[in-house]
Order: sequence, then structure tokens, then C-alpha cells
Amino acid sequence: MRRGRRPKWMINIGKERIDILFKLADNEFSRFPERSHRYVKLARNISTKYNIPMPPEWKRRFCKNCYKFLKPNMNCKVRLSKGKVHFKCMECGKVIRVPYEKEKNQKRRKKIESYLIQKRADE
Repeated sequence: MRRGRRPKWMINIGKERIDILFKLADNEFSRFPERSHRYVKLARNISTKYNIPMPPEWKRRFCKNCYKFLKPNMNCKVRLSKGKVHFKCMECGKVIRVPYEKEKNQKRRKKIESYLIQKRADE
């Protein structure tokens, strides 16, 4: 038997399963929150078993402390402060801080470019 990484087909199936579980967790949260928390645990188990990184779109949708599914305005608060997004889990009180410098820099760059274009048009 081969040692090392799993075959590509296994990794692809694992990614699909993680995606399906998070979509189910998102759909089921309003009616069955405990079921959606269980889906997150199952997705994490798949991720660790097959050594797959959590997809970026789902990475911030669960608490890294208590591993509960986070739904804004239902069991987590989302705030913006000093170039960071703060997610506060209402289950355990943990605050997850995520920078958003790229978006701010892009916005600033677009503003400068539009100003320069306008200035050239006026001349």
C-alpha cells in the first residue's frame, strides 16, 4: 500500500462531502440548530481524516473554539472595526477577527484611478 497523501479521487469526494454538509447546515439551522452543529463536526472530521483544508467560503462559518455553525444575527454578531471583521460566537463568547485589508486597498486604488481619469478629462 502507498504511503503519503490519499488518491485524488478520495480528496475530491471529501471536498464534495464537506460542501454538501455545510450547505445542509446552512439550510437546517433555522429549524434544527443542533443538527447543523453536527453537520459542521462531520465536515471537520472529513477534513482532518483526508487532510483537506476547509474551503474558504465555509472557513468563517463555524466557531474555531466550540465548533458550532455560525449564522449572522442568529447565534453570532458581525462587526467591522479597524480593518477587521469581528465574528462573536454567542454560544461560547469567542471573538474571531479576520482582516479585510485587500478590499480596503482595492477600494482606495479604484478611487485614485477614477480621480486621475476625471482629472485627465478636465484638462
